Amino acid sequence: MNPITQTQALDVPSAIIQRRSIKSFKPDPISPELLQKLVELTVAAPSSYNLQDWRIVIVQDETQKSALSAAAFNQQQIIQAPVTFVFAAEPHGERDLTTILEQGLATGAWNEQVVNYFKTAVPQFQAGLGDKRREYAIKDAMIAATHLVLAAESLGLSTNFMNGWMEDKVKEVIGAADSDLAIAVLVPVGYAAQPRLNPGRLPLSANVFVDRISQPYQN
Repeated sequence: MNPITQTQALDVPSAIIQRRSIKSFKPDPISPELLQKLVELTVAAPSSYNLQDWRIVIVQDETQKSALSAAAFNQQQIIQAPVTFVFAAEPHGERDLTTILEQGLATGAWNEQVVNYFKTAVPQFQAGLGDKRREYAIKDAMIAATHLVLAAESLGLSTNFMNGWMEDKVKEVIGAADSDLAIAVLVPVGYAAQPRLNPGRLPLSANVFVDRISQPYQN
């Protein structure tokens, strides 16, 4: 199916099976309405204590795309794709905690007892993480990036998880050079200019186990 004419979203299993890493994109733009839907589905991702400690920068200006490509060893998918999502992680997210707790209380997701517990438990937990706070924030950002990739696939778009870039250079491009943001991943999004070919997977017994690493999963 031509993705530009796709009118019905794929279900989740189909999007997972169909998804491939695409490194060549058509120049076709993504409509503002479709882009907004992608953003909304992306930030629907879960995160630790619902802190939503990702910072997502959507790079679509041509000059910005060129600079971001240079920060990613001149990989051309950033130039070709109409937009690239830069997923950054905020290791120090307490400043959002009050709003997050108030929202949880207002929606009925959390009661006052839970909210009062979180007021002290979340800062204590984060303080106890020490240097691992950065790691935890990156994990949350990667979960959100996975939501983006599957949402894009379901809506007729293609993506590519990019892990080849210079963090300091990427931070300069997005205006975060002097911050403690961590760059988690770059994800170009657009319409594929190459077929989705399946490179195959190892047998489940090679990397899936039951209870202990010594007991391979047998299907």
